[in-house]
Amino acid sequence: MYKIKYKVLIMVTKETIDKFIDKIPPAPKALRDTILLLNAGELIKAAKVAQSDLALSSYLKSMVNKPIYGFRNEVSNISQIFGILGVAASKQSVYNYMMSLLSPNKWLLFKLNSNSFHTLQDHLTIKWQKILKHLEITNQDTQNAITLLPASIIVSEALFCEHIDDVNLLRTAKALDYNTILSRLCGIDLFDISQRIAMKWEMPNEVSQIIQASSGIKPSDNELINLLGKWMHLLLFFELSQPQFIEAGLNDFIDFQIDYIGDIYEEFSTLMTKDLE
Repeated sequence: MYKIKYKVLIMVTKETIDKFIDKIPPAPKALRDTILLLNAGELIKAAKVAQSDLALSSYLKSMVNKPIYGFRNEVSNISQIFGILGVAASKQSVYNYMMSLLSPNKWLLFKLNSNSFHTLQDHLTIKWQKILKHLEITNQDTQNAITLLPASIIVSEALFCEHIDDVNLLRTAKALDYNTILSRLCGIDLFDISQRIAMKWEMPNEVSQIIQASSGIKPSDNELINLLGKWMHLLLFFELSQPQFIEAGLNDFIDFQIDYIGDIYEEFSTLMTKDLE
């Protein structure tokens, strides 16, 4: 019985994954223009364009006024928000919004909702910024790399939601984690999906390389990219191991590669401890 269901899931998922990713739309014009202006360092012009998109404006205002961002007074003007965040963080916030557009109205496999998904985005964003500051890395594209993995979780949810019984059967019978199911059944894993989304939205190749390195099993020959991959791998494991994401089932996506990150583990732990103080 297990073998029959296994074959059915291979057929459906392999076909669906390509179609689903191909259907991911490019960013709407207002978002594309905002990104282009931020790339050019034009914060004021970018803010004016972003202000014209009511949904984006609402998202930015809601995001930046969360306690995790640490602003004492409410910030409601988009120009002020971009000015406070700076070019790199503003661009990352817009990418986070783009990713959230894929989020389902109702999560079926993972125990998430829009609030908990945005919490995941916010936590990854803030902690990744701290890591890059610690490493003295200011490259904007590197900062934006963290936005893709939450989007891949959305894609995985969509791929599995119509076959939850089959997926749960595989997890029970074969004790497979979600990423292994994706890899074995589709020939593509969470990190490959992130790369496909990065290509779809015309992000720089460096972003895809960092994401792949963060898997812990696809190291890069580039020393800096590999280092960033190690830090991202640890961050993902750290964040998805928090109680609310364990309950949501997300911790089953990351297979912790201790040998890969052994040389920076203590440094990472110290930095995260400071973050919690």
